[in-house]
Amino acid sequence: MAYFEVVPAGPGLNRPPSNPCRLLDFGYLVLADGERYEAETGDREVLAVLLGGTGAFAAGGRDLGRIGGRPNVFSGKPHSVYIPCGAHLAITAHGRLEAALVSAPSDLRIEPYVIPPERVTSGTWGAANFTRGYHQILTLAGQPDLPARRLIVGETFTPSGNWSTYPPHRHERDDLPREAYHEELYFFKVSPPDGFGLTRHYTAGLDAAYVVRDNTILLAPHGYHTVVSAPGYTTYYLWALAGSQRVQATVDDPDLAWVARTVPMLKALGH
Repeated sequence: MAYFEVVPAGPGLNRPPSNPCRLLDFGYLVLADGERYEAETGDREVLAVLLGGTGAFAAGGRDLGRIGGRPNVFSGKPHSVYIPCGAHLAITAHGRLEAALVSAPSDLRIEPYVIPPERVTSGTWGAANFTRGYHQILTLAGQPDLPARRLIVGETFTPSGNWSTYPPHRHERDDLPREAYHEELYFFKVSPPDGFGLTRHYTAGLDAAYVVRDNTILLAPHGYHTVVSAPGYTTYYLWALAGSQRVQATVDDPDLAWVARTVPMLKALGH
């Protein structure tokens, strides 16, 4: 079973060659100027995150207008569109458009809505050489008033030489408030694009490291995971989670959990 894949980047909707997740699905949409994409959401909710470019969106019988603007993921906060289950979606590109379409099963029948950049919360996690920046696009922590059945979505930016999702964590069983079950995916971009990073994914019977480049994806229905950027390069990943509920609770690798306890001290020292 493949947990790490290269996502094609051809015209139209591209998918990972395989997907071990039961709930989460992912599509990478690439449209040239004037091209159009249409789909039915069926029994799934979809969040379309504009990675780059602009498009005209219509969903659920509503014209949502022209959405987008950032040229790429390293140039500001995204525009996103939530499309509920049972809806028709149409996207027409105005210039070249790249979008990530993440989805999960849903029975939540609501109106589609736009998440503009000003609704995306941002900040930093970690300290020292495991500091990383984030955008919370659709989370209970960042946007508790934006409804969704399962999806939790955001972006992380890991600077040159830094670690991210560190200490490595898992979220593979419902045991609140300690841990919540969620599948997760990371869709990667790298700046400059000739660079690379690494990601490690491990659990009982699995311990694998993969080379992160543009348009690679980690699909993690279980296990611990972490990311590091090569010196000189910034690694971006869109992250999406889906589980039985939308409360986030993770468990750190017990062998490395002590690192998290150093964060207040390191910040007090200016690191």
